[in-house]
Formats: sequence, structure tokens, C-alpha cells
Amino acid sequence: MQIGLIGAGKIGACLARKFKDAGHSVRIANSRGPETLADLAKEVGAMAVSVVDIAKQSDVLIISVPMKAIQQLPANLFDGARHDLIVVDTANYASFRDGRIESLEKGVPETKWVAEQLGRPVVKAFNSISIDSLRKRGRPKGSPERIALPVAGDDQRAKSVVIGLIDEIGFDGIDAGGLDASWRQQLGSPLYCTDLSASQLKEVMQDLTADDHAKLGERRDMALTRLAELRNGLITGDVTQLMRSLASLPGSLRSKLLQRRTKP
Repeated sequence: MQIGLIGAGKIGACLARKFKDAGHSVRIANSRGPETLADLAKEVGAMAVSVVDIAKQSDVLIISVPMKAIQQLPANLFDGARHDLIVVDTANYASFRDGRIESLEKGVPETKWVAEQLGRPVVKAFNSISIDSLRKRGRPKGSPERIALPVAGDDQRAKSVVIGLIDEIGFDGIDAGGLDASWRQQLGSPLYCTDLSASQLKEVMQDLTADDHAKLGERRDMALTRLAELRNGLITGDVTQLMRSLASLPGSLRSKLLQRRTKP
């Protein structure tokens, strides 16, 4: 499969490596031009291309940039792209970094807003796992330690493809419904960076209510404050333990998870 990635930060670069290792053809792009990605492309075995060319060369296009950068993508980004191109959004909104986006502050699901900016159907995935877990915690199918990742979108075929890709890199992809429900995997939700198994994720996802949605912004801001206090930054396993401690998980599951240290 031809996989394109816009954004070569921690998540984007990690996904490029994993998909290349899984046997896919990988292209990477950023706003500064392909020459700035030469070292990463060589290391990963990917091809560095320009942003305006990447969509037309991809079956799946993963956009892994800060939310504020979505509006800065080229207007002709999708010129020449296949009509059934699958677009994946990995971003999480943080007002201190992205600036205040009023519709998101009012509770519009983040990827619905992204889809509106892009003018394309979008799948939400890879936003709910820490870089530490993404790098280290992929496991063979059937492993009791295998982490599940929610995948939200309105196109069933697109979701199925993304779920298949997630399976290939060592995680269980779980259909999390349409974009209206994608708030359940945003920062502030108990699905965010808590490294749940497939059965646990489904249990928690089904228990979330409209009241949880209404409180999501408050919980997001509290989580961001606590994340900024982590001694070793956001790339360590401490993120998972912190998110578990803050999450509104069912009591028995919360106690069970908090008793377990994150394994490397």
C-alpha cells in the first residue's frame, strides 16, 4: 500500500518506520520541504516528497501535525488525488499551542472540524496513544498485553483499512463509530493514553455519556496542566499512569490498572 505522511514529528516519524517495516511504501512530507527530511527518509527507507505531491501518490494519507497547522496546508493539497483516498487525522487540540478555536472549545469533535477544513472525509486514529507506547508496546495478535486503539469515521471502508494497518503494527484497532462520536478518544477522555485492551476499551467507550462529553474540555485542560508537570516530559511511560489516574474509568478497572506499572 502507498502510505503518505504529512508531519515528521514523533508520531509521524514513528508511524513511518512501523509502516515501512510492515512492508508498505512510505512517503513523508512537511511544510519546510523534502530536503529537510533527507536524513529521516534515509533512516526509515521512505521517500521525501513535497506536500503538494504527497496526496496524489498515496492510498492512505496520514496527517500528523498540530491542529493549528491544518489551516496552513496547501489549498491544492488534494489535486490529482484518487477519489477514494483515505485521510487520517492524528491530532489533539491544545489551545496553548494551537490558539483558541471557538468551535472546539464549544465541543465540536476535533476531527469533524478537521474534515471541514480539508473538505474531505477523515478518519480519527493514532491520537489516543503516547509516543512511548506506540514505539514499544506493539504485540502479536492475541497477546494479553495488546493495546487497543479507537478508530472513528463515517466511511466504513476507510475505517476497515485503518484498522487493518493498526493490526499490522501490533495493536487492536476498534471501530469507535462515526465522527460525531470521535470525542470519546480525544484528550481528556478515559480512552486517551490509558493503554486499554480491546475488551476494556469497548467497556469504557459504551459507558461514556453526554455528561462526559460536556465535561471533556475541563478534563482536557486539567490533563494538559498535569502533563506539563511531568519530570521527564511527554515521551515516557509516565503519561499512561497519569492518564489512568485522571480518567473516569469504572472503579474496578481503574483500581486494577493503577496497580499495574506500564511495562517497556
